[in-house]
Amino acid sequence: MMKTNAISKQAMVYWLQQLQMRRWEFCNTQSRFPVGQSQLVNEPLADKTKIADSEDFLPPVKTPTESVGLKAASLPAPQTSTALHNISLKHPWTEIQNTVYSICGSKQLWGNNGNIFNFSELQEHPENLDEEQEAEVEAACAVKESISEDGRMESRLNWVRKAKWISSGLPGLPEELSRERNSMDKVSVLQQQILTLTEEVKSQKELVKLLHKALEAAQQEKGVSSMYLTAAEDKDRLELVRHKVRQIEDLTNRLEALEQEKKELEQILTLRDSHIQELKEHVQLLMEKSHAKEEVVMALTEQMARGLSDPLQANTIAAETLYKQQEEIEHLKDDIGAYKTQNQFLNSEIHQVTRLWTRAAENEKALLMKCACLQAQNCQMESKYLTVLRKLQEAVPGLPSSHSELVRNLIQQALQWDVKEETEESFNVNPVSEYDEYGFMTVPDYEVEDWKLLAKIQALEIKSNNLRSHEVVEKPLRDRWNSVVELNPSAELKSLIRSGIPAEHRQRVWRWIVSWRCGHLPHHYQQLLQQSKATEHPACRQIELDLPRTLTNNKHFSSPTSQLIPKLRRVLLAFSWHNPAIGYCQGLNRLAAVALLVLEEEETAFWCLVHIVENLMPADYYSDTLITSQVDQRVFKDFLSEKVPHLTAHFQQYQIDVSLITFNWFLVAFVDSLVSDILLRVWDAFLYEGSKVIFRYALAIFKYNEEEILRIHDSVEIYQYLRFFTRMITDGRKLMNIAFNDLNPFPMKALRNRRSAHREELEAELCQLEQIKAAYVKERAEQMPQDLKEVVSEEEEEI
Repeated sequence: MMKTNAISKQAMVYWLQQLQMRRWEFCNTQSRFPVGQSQLVNEPLADKTKIADSEDFLPPVKTPTESVGLKAASLPAPQTSTALHNISLKHPWTEIQNTVYSICGSKQLWGNNGNIFNFSELQEHPENLDEEQEAEVEAACAVKESISEDGRMESRLNWVRKAKWISSGLPGLPEELSRERNSMDKVSVLQQQILTLTEEVKSQKELVKLLHKALEAAQQEKGVSSMYLTAAEDKDRLELVRHKVRQIEDLTNRLEALEQEKKELEQILTLRDSHIQELKEHVQLLMEKSHAKEEVVMALTEQMARGLSDPLQANTIAAETLYKQQEEIEHLKDDIGAYKTQNQFLNSEIHQVTRLWTRAAENEKALLMKCACLQAQNCQMESKYLTVLRKLQEAVPGLPSSHSELVRNLIQQALQWDVKEETEESFNVNPVSEYDEYGFMTVPDYEVEDWKLLAKIQALEIKSNNLRSHEVVEKPLRDRWNSVVELNPSAELKSLIRSGIPAEHRQRVWRWIVSWRCGHLPHHYQQLLQQSKATEHPACRQIELDLPRTLTNNKHFSSPTSQLIPKLRRVLLAFSWHNPAIGYCQGLNRLAAVALLVLEEEETAFWCLVHIVENLMPADYYSDTLITSQVDQRVFKDFLSEKVPHLTAHFQQYQIDVSLITFNWFLVAFVDSLVSDILLRVWDAFLYEGSKVIFRYALAIFKYNEEEILRIHDSVEIYQYLRFFTRMITDGRKLMNIAFNDLNPFPMKALRNRRSAHREELEAELCQLEQIKAAYVKERAEQMPQDLKEVVSEEEEEI
């Protein structure tokens, strides 16, 4: 149906009046309707007609001659507009109704499906209805209305039956029953038609929703087309075209997403089909089991029926069965009594065995502790024996030849004795392997022959400390860490970290510290790697030179083909691009290597290195001048004179500069200086608290070995001892107590103040040095011409 708009308001009212008059005439001419549909429509329509007549819905309007009649026919036809202007956007509901009518009109089965607007069948056979059928139809319609209003169908049907019975004067019960059945059948037919019509209305509503969406799309298209047609410049039109292109791309992407979703749904459907097939097979098995059980039940039922058919035989069988059951019950009672007695006996046996097992476990634990103590004492005795041999080795030049030869033989035997072979033959509580869990060598491989005995002493000391502290210290500490579920900054967590983090918890705690103190930028590390691949950094050559010299005592870095070498290279290159002010400094390779050993992931190790350099250490600590590192050495000397005054006086007496030893400690946080177990405990507290921990442990190391250093009265021997004395520290608990208990108080404010004061002094000295250099260069520049004249004159004299 095509929709047209009236040219004026008067014409619109005229056409509405004519349409209403045609409707009234049509309704008045329809006097009879067939059963099943007329009563559902005619009554409300008649009521509406009466209301319209009474209210005078449209008053008479004068015929508009300019749009109706001969005069209007003689006028020229209006100009046609574009296709978009044929659609009225002011009355979308009318457009949808017209579209629905045009779609439904094309269906040939519309009138045959019980549509309420089909009157063809009603008008063809009006003579087939008599008064009796009309009364039945009216009664059925009344029943239907009662169902739709309150749902009480039975009461209304009874009322219809009583009305028919009274009006007919009881003509005959069979006829009434047949009529009542016909009425019920008709009501069921009507109900079925109502359901059909309800489904059809739902489908029509869905169609209307689709048409609404189509109308909205058409309105948007019309708006865009109107903007395109009304655009004054090609630039605006081009922008509209680009907008449409972007919409097409968006729709294409959505289509691809929907196709992907379709594929996923198809996969899910396939899985569900397979699951349904499995369920069907399971149901089939259950049905077969049920069938088998039914057969058994039928067989038992037949057996019971045969027994009941012969009462005497049945009573005999029942008596025998009862006697057998009583005998079986008596046997079962005897068995139960025997089992009870046996159970009591077994319970007493189990209780005694449990007590014996508990005592044996306690004895075993005590023996293990005693064995550990004996092994620790044995290791200490061996260590002392080797220490005596080492002292004799130092005194060999002053001993007689026979004694010196005996000492050499004893040392050779001690070096050839293998700890591993000895422990395999005897019982070992806590063996020390060649490498620890992070790949560090437990026994250093010293190249110098004199230090091999020292390495053996160190291994024995480590084993002794592990045996003594395993049950007393390590196990309770591990239990405390196991109870920590969520990590939050607190005094308790600080105390736990100072005590040391067990290996199974260290990676998790380090990750948390790095993420807490150093905000991660997403995809930043990958961008730095791409940049390092695209452009070669100036520090790349120095990084390649330092890679083979990184943690040579660790099996993960000892070989150029180790798996962690490429990861370390990428981390250092990424940091050199991340912080161009520093780029690369010798020492960063060892910091990044320790981070990789514990954290394992490249990106996390990179952010750990950033956290150390940019957050924990002061600025310019790893710059070209290393000015802040020099400042920290002066600050450390001040603290050393306060905390360990006797040792400071001893160093001053023999003119020992401790910064030659400690400078590397501060630069790489004790890497390659302490044994791995103590090193990682220092790093635990260092990552959480900051650079103050390095000062604490540096002072604690000198305090730990103060007595040994004071016994040496030669500057060369002191320097030799200071080169390796950190490797002789094996008792990490003692060192930790000195660092965090004996050296208190250690305020951070005092550290900052001293750093500031010494930095000003150092900068003044550097400035003065620069002035001296400038004066020297100027003086040399002034002397150069005179020196050249003297050289020329000497050459002339020679000529």
